[in-house]
Amino acid sequence: MKLFYLFFLSFITVSFVSCVSGKRLKNEQARYDQLNSSFAQSQREVEKYRNEKDEIAVRNAQLQSTIDNLNKQISLLKENNNTLSKISNTQAESIKKSMDNMGSTDAFIRELQRGIARKDSISMALVMNLKGALSDINDEDVNIQIDKSAVYISISDKLLFKSGSYEVSDRAQTVLGKVAQVLNSKPEIEFLVEGHTDNVPIKNACIDDNWDLSTKRATAVVRILQNQYKIDPKRITAGGRSEYISLASNDTSNGKALNRRTRIVILPQLDQFLQLLDKKM
Repeated sequence: MKLFYLFFLSFITVSFVSCVSGKRLKNEQARYDQLNSSFAQSQREVEKYRNEKDEIAVRNAQLQSTIDNLNKQISLLKENNNTLSKISNTQAESIKKSMDNMGSTDAFIRELQRGIARKDSISMALVMNLKGALSDINDEDVNIQIDKSAVYISISDKLLFKSGSYEVSDRAQTVLGKVAQVLNSKPEIEFLVEGHTDNVPIKNACIDDNWDLSTKRATAVVRILQNQYKIDPKRITAGGRSEYISLASNDTSNGKALNRRTRIVILPQLDQFLQLLDKKM
């Protein structure tokens, strides 16, 4: 009987212990699972942080490279700025001189333009006066025009001279008198008297060739303008051009007639422009 109680007590004790151990094991298992889940979560977060750390490292490297490049550019700009600072004074002085020269040149050009405009106005007025004075003369015998700032009065050979002669005709005296009247009204004007011939050779006791004939015709007109019409000889130049500046072909009689002429060239007043150039220089 006593043995039975002992056995019964042992059974109850073992059962109690077994119940307690199973409950604890279950609790520990649940705790383990919880810890394991937390550990796994922690591992994932650590991995995430590692990835973020790697990305941050890459971005830092890129930013550092950008900073290095910017520093190089800043250094280069500083060097350029130092160089520019060294030459800025010289450049500024050079620019100022250039601007001053441009201003002077502009004023000089305007003055030249005014002079040219004045010369053109004088030339046009001179042409009108000459045409008015010679209005009764046949247009074929006298031609007046402006070319390259010079006024040209071309008088035909048949009006001035006999063929092969440099003696001025009576009719030509009237024409030259009218031209002289206009020229005397402009005493500041200088002019050139040119003799021109055709290409027919000439040689006699008084004339050696066409050069000689063209020169003697020019000087004959000059003497009349000086001696009879009192034009200051300092204003006059005489020249022979022979046959070499023709107006038409010498193959026809009409062409030869056009080429035989005396031309009075009223020259541009170059002295005024030379004075301007002297002032500029």
